[in-house]
Amino acid sequence: MRVLEQRILRDGKVRPGGVLKVDGFLNHQMDVELFGQLAKQWHAAFAGDNVNKILTIEASGIGLACIAAQEFGCPVLFAKKSKTKNIDGSVYTTRVESFTHGNVYDVIVAREYLLPTDRVLLIDDFLANGAALEGLCDLVRQAGATLVGAGIAVEKCFQPGGARLRAAGLRIESLARIKSMSDSALEFMD
Repeated sequence: MRVLEQRILRDGKVRPGGVLKVDGFLNHQMDVELFGQLAKQWHAAFAGDNVNKILTIEASGIGLACIAAQEFGCPVLFAKKSKTKNIDGSVYTTRVESFTHGNVYDVIVAREYLLPTDRVLLIDDFLANGAALEGLCDLVRQAGATLVGAGIAVEKCFQPGGARLRAAGLRIESLARIKSMSDSALEFMD
């Protein structure tokens, strides 16, 4: 069994409403050693793709993206959910609906950091309905950069995002793929 699946079974909790609580090691308190193991898996999957930029979305994917960037030897860029005073100049922007928060955000990336010459790998903690990944794909498209693929920690395969994005041609490498989830059980894809 894969390392992330084992950790989910050991320390994850299924909550009502299709929520998998993994905040003790993945997206609140972060197990950096585990992140290093996940980053190595993504690097092995995308090693031949000449990744020179990792893109994620604020906030839960940032830790994973930073550790992955160490493996790839490249910078991390994260899409912000609001424009701050320290972002000068023009930005790429797109709208993203958050499954977890139930909100719609305008996310932005400064144009100076996402260039047509970039070969971008998307990294995120979860893939469910796919809105965050679709938004990140849109930002890469706006920049004219090359989208190499996406590295996902946990994919809820019973929700439509992964299948829809794969059908649209996005290469997705998910490290824990959940086939089904109920209040009392969790089953992974083979």
